[in-house]
Amino acid sequence: MRIFGVLCLLASTAAAQRNAYRAPRSSDGHPDLSGIWQVINTANWDLQGHAAAAGQMVPLGAIGAVPPGQSVVEGGEIPYLPAAAAKKKENFAHRLELDPETKCFLPGVPRATYMPYPFQIVQSRKTILIAYQYDSATRTIYLDSARKAPIDSWMGWSNGRWEGETLVVDVTGFNEDTWLDRAGDFHSDALHVVERYTPRSPDTMFYEATLEDPKVFSRPWKISMILYRHAEPNAQLLEFKCVEFVEELMYGHLRKKPGK
Repeated sequence: MRIFGVLCLLASTAAAQRNAYRAPRSSDGHPDLSGIWQVINTANWDLQGHAAAAGQMVPLGAIGAVPPGQSVVEGGEIPYLPAAAAKKKENFAHRLELDPETKCFLPGVPRATYMPYPFQIVQSRKTILIAYQYDSATRTIYLDSARKAPIDSWMGWSNGRWEGETLVVDVTGFNEDTWLDRAGDFHSDALHVVERYTPRSPDTMFYEATLEDPKVFSRPWKISMILYRHAEPNAQLLEFKCVEFVEELMYGHLRKKPGK
């Protein structure tokens, strides 16, 4: 009982410290989230806990290996419906050719947040722009009024609001063509994501995303992780337009053969 009490005290103290931090303010009085951010985890390989594993490309050896990682999923496991769980296993078995990242497709939300590339937040009173280094992807979060997605898209449609120190973003209007990681975790066009960005220190931010999709999951579920601000001199996003790197993979078979 004494150990349990100490653990509870430590957890409550950590939560209080996180909630007690007051971030610098932007011109409109809300927390200033601007900067270049990046995760330090293996969620893009697999949201759930996983051991190190050999990669799909044997000639690459350790270069293509999967790094081990702890789960970022609350409760440890994603609550798939039975048919969806079977599809996830099929995706995993064919992940090298099926993962949208292989073809440089836009990553979707929340995957864009925890890919191994930085992203930049640019903040104004009515909108927040997030520019991702991967594939030069962007998304706009609308703060002035809630708007309905005009069409389904790779990155969805984002409406935001402030709850004290936390930016809450409601994202809908997804197509069904993005994955959640390289392990084959997926969703349908009914996906609904609620993100929460909460500053916890000058250079760290707590990120949470709750995912709901009645076509794929038995209940809503949550992921959480820490985002780190790049503080090095002259930090900036560099160009990573990966489309040109997959042209041979996707269209090489269409090239006219010599002598034909």
